Amino acid sequence: MVKIMNNQLTIILVAATLLTGGLVARAQSSSMPKAGDVAPLVQGSDQRGHLWKLSDFIGKKIVLLYFYPKDNTSGCTKEACGFRDRMADLKKDNVEVVGVSVDTASSHQQFAEKNQLNFTLVADPDKKIVDTYDVRFGPLGFAKRVSFLIGLDGKIVHVTDAMSPDKHFTEMQAAIASLKK
Repeated sequence: MVKIMNNQLTIILVAATLLTGGLVARAQSSSMPKAGDVAPLVQGSDQRGHLWKLSDFIGKKIVLLYFYPKDNTSGCTKEACGFRDRMADLKKDNVEVVGVSVDTASSHQQFAEKNQLNFTLVADPDKKIVDTYDVRFGPLGFAKRVSFLIGLDGKIVHVTDAMSPDKHFTEMQAAIASLKK
């Protein structure tokens, strides 16, 4: 009995060590773009089923590309409605807001209608965009809450990687203001 429990404990310790080592290796090999990097040019279908391409905005608009975990969850709804409510100021600053999650276009359409969202939501159920920006979180593959401000030149100006939607609003507002200087 004691030998069986010791074997089980050994298996648990080995599994925990491998898991922790894998997480450390993942953190060390992170390729999430950072300020100064050229933004990866991605594309996908929006909530209306139309093709959306980041390349269409380079040189024309500043893009606030934000990733979020899931439509119709409390934090994601707060974040989306926060961008919606700030849209007049963002438009004045030539900023195009684009949200990305692994939800389907149909889910995005319902989320946008329910919350009267006035910006594009890109569906990424195959996780290509999430993986290109290295923002996949957890075993189910949801996107982390990360925002990228992309300048007219196609370079990333600022990255906010935080769970708090309020921090995204504050940091992005400051980063947009810095572009005006």
